[in-house]
Amino acid sequence: MTQAPAAASELLSRALADARSSRVPRTVPYVPERAFPWGGPGLSPAGTGGAVNLDRGLRLSLAAPHRAGRLRPVASAGALHPVQAHLLVGPGCSLPPGRYAYDPRTHRAHPRGRAPADAPSGAFVILTVTAARTVAHYGHRAWPLLLLDAGHAAAALALAAAPEGVLVCLDADGAGLSAAAGLPRAAERQARWPGVDPELPLVAIWLPSARGSVHPTASLTAWAALPCALTSASRPDTENALPPELAAARQLLANVAAGSDSTWHPAPRPAPVTDETLRRRRSAAPSDLSHPPAPDLVARVLATAEGARPDGPAWAAAVGGDAPGLLTTDGPLASGDARPTLARWAAGQQWIGTAGAVLVAHGCPADAPPALIRSSHLAAGYAAGVAQAHATALGLRSRPIGSWQQADLGAALGDDPGHDWIVHGLALAGTPKPRHQDEPLPAPPPPSGKEERP
Repeated sequence: MTQAPAAASELLSRALADARSSRVPRTVPYVPERAFPWGGPGLSPAGTGGAVNLDRGLRLSLAAPHRAGRLRPVASAGALHPVQAHLLVGPGCSLPPGRYAYDPRTHRAHPRGRAPADAPSGAFVILTVTAARTVAHYGHRAWPLLLLDAGHAAAALALAAAPEGVLVCLDADGAGLSAAAGLPRAAERQARWPGVDPELPLVAIWLPSARGSVHPTASLTAWAALPCALTSASRPDTENALPPELAAARQLLANVAAGSDSTWHPAPRPAPVTDETLRRRRSAAPSDLSHPPAPDLVARVLATAEGARPDGPAWAAAVGGDAPGLLTTDGPLASGDARPTLARWAAGQQWIGTAGAVLVAHGCPADAPPALIRSSHLAAGYAAGVAQAHATALGLRSRPIGSWQQADLGAALGDDPGHDWIVHGLALAGTPKPRHQDEPLPAPPPPSGKEERP
């Protein structure tokens, strides 16, 4: 059950300050989730064909490859992959019309009910998160990471489906998305589905079979008018025994998802991203991220991150070399090597101090209202996902950076504290040329001086 707007806003502000603080997360017991609580036989998304190829879009984004468990070709904090997908399928798709739950491990869609009689051609994908695994790993810092994860998953699916004219909404009301997906509202969940892990809807993606045929918000309303779908047998209720961090994360996400807007934006692929790019996209190990990328490639990826979402935070790139600084698409923001400072702010991940380049999304002030907290983190995760795919297509290595503590970029640059915080990051590196066996090893770099800013 969501709280009153004023109380929810105050609660979120305190929780955001805590997540950004240096307080070390305590060990949180893991509350096992039901691996996949939906019954019934699964259908292949390939189906019998249609204008909207759900098989291709899901296989290139959310599907868990082969026997790799829950690992998917999309970034996730701690490789925990908390994002689930529900499909609302109308005519003209590779699945028959109806509601489905998507199982990424088997790449199957499980029927969960009928479609509206007037369902438009095309399909919606509603992305939800379950919090238990991420909270067990990150404690009180988990809930912003869940928002970033949902943004990354949205970008992965949007890029995979981009040739079909995908639209993405990051600000639809969570209760409305629950109703459209056939999930119980928060106030009804324990009564209707006791013991079933709550899925918190955050993102809607529209895959039309023809451009401009209908408005997606009106179509979602038709889906929301259907009754709540049933699930398989429930397990004993453990709600009263939840760790406080897990209960808090669920409440915070429910509060931040409450809203009345439904803004849809197109999601084109940046050139030269292809389906093959999406198949081989992976996060590099920290040890493989020290080679400086070409400045023009950094500029291209930075421009992609900046332009991915008009409702997202600003982006800058920290670079070293002969002219170290913090760069934006409009020019330098600060001089000096910011990477050692970023390493301290990113939960002490020292490898960041020598990364080839580090892109950072910044904004979301300490007193940001719930809608801005939600959009800043979802859009930052989305932009980082698009930028990572672009980096892969350009031959760069990359790795998202989600944990940031005391990262008040504005204050470090001499502005008022609390107004410009780092929300997300993406490390970039080039691929070093193979060294001939007769070539001498390069000399080690000289010790770096004290950085000027930040």
